[in-house]
Amino acid sequence: MTDLPGTAANYCYRHPGRPSYILCQRCGRTICPECQTQAAVGVICPECMQEQRRNAPRTKSAVLTRLTGSGAPVVTYGIIAVTLFVFVLQLVPGLGVTDRLFYAGAFSYPALFEPWRMLTSVFLHSTGFIFHVLLNMYMLWIFGPQLEAMLGRWRFLALYLLSGWAGSLGVLFLADPRVGVVGASGAIFGLVGAMLVIQRRLGGNSTQLLVLLGINFVIGFLPGTNISWQAHLGGLIGGAIVGLIFVQTRKRSQATLQTALIAGFALILAALSCVKLLG
Repeated sequence: MTDLPGTAANYCYRHPGRPSYILCQRCGRTICPECQTQAAVGVICPECMQEQRRNAPRTKSAVLTRLTGSGAPVVTYGIIAVTLFVFVLQLVPGLGVTDRLFYAGAFSYPALFEPWRMLTSVFLHSTGFIFHVLLNMYMLWIFGPQLEAMLGRWRFLALYLLSGWAGSLGVLFLADPRVGVVGASGAIFGLVGAMLVIQRRLGGNSTQLLVLLGINFVIGFLPGTNISWQAHLGGLIGGAIVGLIFVQTRKRSQATLQTALIAGFALILAALSCVKLLG
């Protein structure tokens, strides 16, 4: 008989000069302590470990899973991030971000027709009053996740943008066309308007929401506040209409009708945005 300790089978296959009696639990090769990786049962060799890693299903990091999970309000987070990033750009001298993107009614008239400002102004805020952006983003942080969870990401994004657009239309028709406006207040009032309609339609208690809405709306009329109540009113009406469409067409069988109604409302806003061209 061959002396067992002296056979090649009892030496590490990667280090022939090192005796060992430990086998890889997957392939059965002899491995020394340096080459061993602890597995659920026993140990495995480096080659089997590489193969196991190659075949393992890819998983997201804990942070990424938290941010993109099915219940995470990623659209709300995204809007807040974009708005704060734009605010930083507004503070950079020489870029002229505010001048290029703010809205005034004059930009809907033929001589200065730049209709995209009706939406870009929603992502701007006053650089002379930092609490302007902070308060708006705080309100979005409060209402955004709730609505995004109820409506879904794309519906919530549509609600936010259409409400902001409607807020700019309120400025167009009710404010001095020479006065510029910035801020997400119109869009946020739209979120409140949508939530109010949805709660009322579904039988929820909306008393606290009505009180909060009333307080914030009245503040816009106080002298010296420099707040555009016109944008608040326009956004509130626009958001309420979008919220009504969503709650009235919430059945799965009404998905096509819902899309058509939202698209139709967007076309109405687009037509109203161009009405001054005819005057």
